[in-house]
Amino acid sequence: MNTRLETTLPATEAQRRRLLAAGLGALGAGWLPGLAQAQAQAWPSKPIRIVAAQAPGSSNDATARALAEYMTTRLHTPVVVENRPGGIGMIAADNVARSAADGYTLLITLHSQLAQAPVLLKKVPLDTTKDLTPIAAFSTGTAPMVVKKDLPVRNLKELIALARQRPVTVGNYGIGSGWQLMVSQLIKQTGGKFDIVNYKGTGPMVFDLMAGNIDMGAGSMAGLAGGIQRGSLRPIVLISGERSERLLPGVPTWADEGFTGPAFEDLIECNMVLGPAGLPSDIVMKLAEVAREAATKSDNVKSVLAQLGVEGPPWTGAELQKLIRRSWPTYQAMTRELGLTVD
Repeated sequence: MNTRLETTLPATEAQRRRLLAAGLGALGAGWLPGLAQAQAQAWPSKPIRIVAAQAPGSSNDATARALAEYMTTRLHTPVVVENRPGGIGMIAADNVARSAADGYTLLITLHSQLAQAPVLLKKVPLDTTKDLTPIAAFSTGTAPMVVKKDLPVRNLKELIALARQRPVTVGNYGIGSGWQLMVSQLIKQTGGKFDIVNYKGTGPMVFDLMAGNIDMGAGSMAGLAGGIQRGSLRPIVLISGERSERLLPGVPTWADEGFTGPAFEDLIECNMVLGPAGLPSDIVMKLAEVAREAATKSDNVKSVLAQLGVEGPPWTGAELQKLIRRSWPTYQAMTRELGLTVD
């Protein structure tokens, strides 16, 4: 500062300039953390976009839209959902990973796709372990294995016996799905002839099941409930989630039928909410809090979760990290063992 000029100023003005200079010096020494904190405190001040990695009609899309509605009310800002399916979820994931880490662009995707993409794809546009920030994960709930109505089996024991006699065709809603890995393990352990037929989504698979073109399939209640209720599909065992006397009375789990181990216990599925890498921790915690609230306070979110057979809050924080550490290695190891790839 020019000291000669300062001596001609009133005392209060000179003090003001010294304080301003000191403030600018402090800002120069550490302005980035301060700016990030200020942005987090002001968030949200404009609309938020949730990019859904699956098409409308999926549990992913239904969860995204119900959550967006609650976030709009809770955060007092518009929250919109944009569907970008394809590429094992990587089209949506890459779009979010390349966005600013400011909390205004979020991803909701099946977490199995985040685990599987590095193994299934020859070229992955992002590092799913480093380029995204996990925030919360909603379970996809009770997921049954079903058979077409005229398949002559009533339980898993009868199904395995049939598959030892002749091939049973199995619909798979996506290459590298937890369901496909489970069936592969079932073949190993039982010697059954289960022939996997791959589909692009649950919808086409269910259509062929209802038409009698394949013998069995599996998926969330979002895609299978209608066929089960009409009697066109018969549930045999739950491949994930807890037993539900409300939705599927008397239908056992893998464990109930004596099938345990990583393939039957670790391949948990969920709709995970993430942001870009570097998302401020304050925003992560706020979004996680809103996700937990939505599971109990939003009528629409509660309705979606109830239809899926979900019980309990979404995974967040340390529990979410534990889920990732438990399931992703199993997905990847089994996929490599089977040599699965996607062109």
